[in-house]
Amino acid sequence: LSCPESSLCPLFASPFFFLFLSLSTMPLCLSYFMVLPFFKDKKIFSIYGHYPVIRNTLRRKGWVEKKFSFLSKMVPNGEDECEEDNETIFQKSNNIHDVMSRLVKTKIPYFLWTIKRDVVDYHNLRGDQMLNHYGKTASFTTKIGLCMNMRSLPWYVPANPHSFFPRCYGLCSEGEKQEFLDDFRRTAASSILKWVVSHHNYSKNKSRAKKEENDEETTKDPQSNADEKKLIDLPGQLIEVACKVCEDYLGQLEHNDIDVSAESLKTLSEAEWKELVQQYYDLIHGDACISSSKSYLSQCQSILNKIMSVNPQSEIDGMRNIWILKPGAKSRGRDIVCMDRVEEIMKLVTPDNIPSKDNKWVVQKYIETPLLIYDTKFDIRQWFLVTDWNPLTIWFYKESYLRFSTQRFSLDSLDSSIHLCNNSIQKHFKNAKDRSPLLPCYNMWTSTKFQEYLKRRGQGHIWHNIIYPSMKKAITHTMKVAQDHVEARKNSFELYGADFILSKDFKPWLIEINSSPTMFPSTPVTAQLCAQVQEDTIKVVVDRKTDRNCDIGNFELLWRQPAVELPPFSGPNLFVEGFNIQKGRRHMTPITNISLRSPLPAGLVLRNRCFSSQQDQLSEQTTSPKQDVKMREDKGPPCLLLMPLKRGSGRTYKINSVYTKTLSNMEFPSFAIRRLENISHKAVFPRTKTTKLVDTDILSTASIASVLQSIRSLENPVFQPPRGSGNLCYYRRQDSCPLWGSVPLLCKIWGLRQSAAAPSLALIQSFKAE
Repeated sequence: LSCPESSLCPLFASPFFFLFLSLSTMPLCLSYFMVLPFFKDKKIFSIYGHYPVIRNTLRRKGWVEKKFSFLSKMVPNGEDECEEDNETIFQKSNNIHDVMSRLVKTKIPYFLWTIKRDVVDYHNLRGDQMLNHYGKTASFTTKIGLCMNMRSLPWYVPANPHSFFPRCYGLCSEGEKQEFLDDFRRTAASSILKWVVSHHNYSKNKSRAKKEENDEETTKDPQSNADEKKLIDLPGQLIEVACKVCEDYLGQLEHNDIDVSAESLKTLSEAEWKELVQQYYDLIHGDACISSSKSYLSQCQSILNKIMSVNPQSEIDGMRNIWILKPGAKSRGRDIVCMDRVEEIMKLVTPDNIPSKDNKWVVQKYIETPLLIYDTKFDIRQWFLVTDWNPLTIWFYKESYLRFSTQRFSLDSLDSSIHLCNNSIQKHFKNAKDRSPLLPCYNMWTSTKFQEYLKRRGQGHIWHNIIYPSMKKAITHTMKVAQDHVEARKNSFELYGADFILSKDFKPWLIEINSSPTMFPSTPVTAQLCAQVQEDTIKVVVDRKTDRNCDIGNFELLWRQPAVELPPFSGPNLFVEGFNIQKGRRHMTPITNISLRSPLPAGLVLRNRCFSSQQDQLSEQTTSPKQDVKMREDKGPPCLLLMPLKRGSGRTYKINSVYTKTLSNMEFPSFAIRRLENISHKAVFPRTKTTKLVDTDILSTASIASVLQSIRSLENPVFQPPRGSGNLCYYRRQDSCPLWGSVPLLCKIWGLRQSAAAPSLALIQSFKAE
């Protein structure tokens, strides 16, 4: 069984081969011959997660499964336990598929289906390996990514994102928080105008009902009169301020604020805004009314008509100003809440109340006027498949399903059981007793069932004329915006699940897009549709690669980006002209301004001499002072290496280096010596031996131009010499410095090497800084 694929073991050719086979080893041998064609056709797949439909579908199409070898990365118990479990499965199972899986465990899988992309090494996959995920899809599969990404839609598509995506803000920055606060206040002002119109309509209908009733039935009881007297009467000035805010908003939409200063754009002060919002709370949520609202009816109606003509979301705003607060990167409805008070929203997203890793909160306008079925809210889960990002290729699934809430719809309560239709949320609640019995107990409908419901109500054309085309358009627009952000790997694909909510006018509103949508058969509806969409996905991504005319199930091609024709390219006609630019070398300026104070004494004993003075040793000791100065100016003075220096008693010095950065030329360091009182020299420098000299006025140092030829410049010396220094410091005997008692120390500071080719600099026993 360990033989190469291209050849068979000679044992198989023996006529006695089958005599040695027992009944227990027969399936293993037969399986080996069965998997040989799969190696050649590359029909080996791996699955991580509970996807029995994918596994069975591929097996029916002649694929062999390789057990997921990367399973240990996701199991917290460790690698050894995982391998032991796999071996146990192989040993105990007599299934032919498990035996075949063991035979291909060293082979490369060419089809990978996982829950998350991070399970596999995405960037090291081979080009012929298929994966059901793309990289960098957070721009539309997370709430914060979709919120920010939809704002760029007009740059890609001539469409308004507010026409199908409820406006939202990321509360992770101060600028976004301020924009949300302004939106909340504007919505509160427009809600006041809506209250005026609705209150007038309600009063008109109420008066009609009173006329139809007799006098006895229309007589108010004392309790109702007492209730009306409890209402707080708000001034009509509230309506005037609200109208002014809405008119300024309309002016901004018409760009009338371009040449206006920021200060003049402020309609109200901060205190006035707080008073307006508080009166709005009393009017909508409390016991308050505006008795003089009838005189403002025409003005309010006119302004609202203008707002509805320019703001496509005016109809879904309602009057209660409800917003839905979501974590930026969580799924399955976790930590989602509905709120209608801006103070509570701002308090919830403060850094003190949330962990640092969950600070990307998104607040989105809640659809207050959803379409209801038997007084119950629902949403739609719609699948679509992306098989390529360049060119962008989208497949739309014809079937979808509806998810109902367990409670009847009401805006008086903001409980999750009423407003969140996600099955992972609703499964924790029981169906309300007052809910319609016409709704299923498992709270799901297929889209076919919903179409039948519309037909019974005489609205059967709405699905094909409004709902279905609008969902396709919203998905297409969203994917076009996200195309530049996704890591477009060839030979990959991904199935997504989009959630829509219908408004009263049957218009679908995109809420979010989920990667790796759940395929768990939790209800009879999902058991049917989830299995069907998985099988159809395999048809599109596997069967269609070899047969373009194959059956693709309920998928239909939604969008395929047309090929972009590149401009003509003539490579041989391209050429480059020019020449290299070489950096010039910098030469060191010779040192010529050296002057000597006095000649060296004839009786001075030397230990060593520089190579510049060895040739004229006798003449230098007998030359007169004038001749010596002239000769040193011509040839350069000798560098003398004398005995160790004598330390001055009772005084200690510290040497500070003053330097600049050097390039390629060696320059001399300069030192500033300052006297330090009350510091013991024992703690600073070691004591050196002293030698008595005859003359007290000796030259300590001189020019070393002749030594520069053998000096090596360090890249980062301890003391870097200053730029432009041409002379050494020279000292006299009056104050001696103990630092210079050792020649190797000076060589280390200046970056010199003590060798025959590079002699050391000379030091005199005592010297003084000049």
